[in-house]
Amino acid sequence: MSIVPSELLRSLQSLSGPFPSWDMEYLPDRPGRLFLDWLRVAIDSDVKEPHAMTISTVDQDGHPDARVLILKNVVDDSFYFASSAESRKGQQLKDNPHVALTFYWPALGRQIRIKGTAEDMGDEAGADDFRKRSAGARAVAMTGHQSQELGSEEVLDSSIEAQMERIQRDPDVVSPQWRLYAVNAEEVEFWQGDPERKHTRIRYQLRDGQWKQHRLWP
Repeated sequence: MSIVPSELLRSLQSLSGPFPSWDMEYLPDRPGRLFLDWLRVAIDSDVKEPHAMTISTVDQDGHPDARVLILKNVVDDSFYFASSAESRKGQQLKDNPHVALTFYWPALGRQIRIKGTAEDMGDEAGADDFRKRSAGARAVAMTGHQSQELGSEEVLDSSIEAQMERIQRDPDVVSPQWRLYAVNAEEVEFWQGDPERKHTRIRYQLRDGQWKQHRLWP
């Protein structure tokens, strides 16, 4: 007997809790500080890969495009990630630097949404991030062709092997296409889920250089 998709999906639990409390009387004046507070709670709660985030860009046709990446750093209200400039997202960022980042930690019922502008931090920053990657990750990045069609597994394996040999000969070699980006936040929303759907939402908006806080309806 086949299962109707709608029935299968409705049978799944969501926002079952219990979730941590959130004292909104002591909200930081900047979203970056609250983000780090929530990130520490996620780490202490053993949330798996709490630094994983969805980054959404816009292609040349104006269509949204999203994928999951790893957060590299947080400085004040800027959120850092790295990517090849030759990748699809890298090309999209050249045409339109406006992006959105989304974090979701189901075990805590917490979601963070960030909107801002991605800034290329330059050659030195990209090279420094690249050198901190594992040898295998560097070799894959140095093969190039990210997001392009792959002809065969053999071609991929031989290309990675060639780049691994190159790294062994020159451990400091970097890919000039590897870039470190900072998303300078302009709007950040913190969302605390509630089993009864009385969600708590706080939005920070940057206006004339100052952060303003707004409580939102669920």
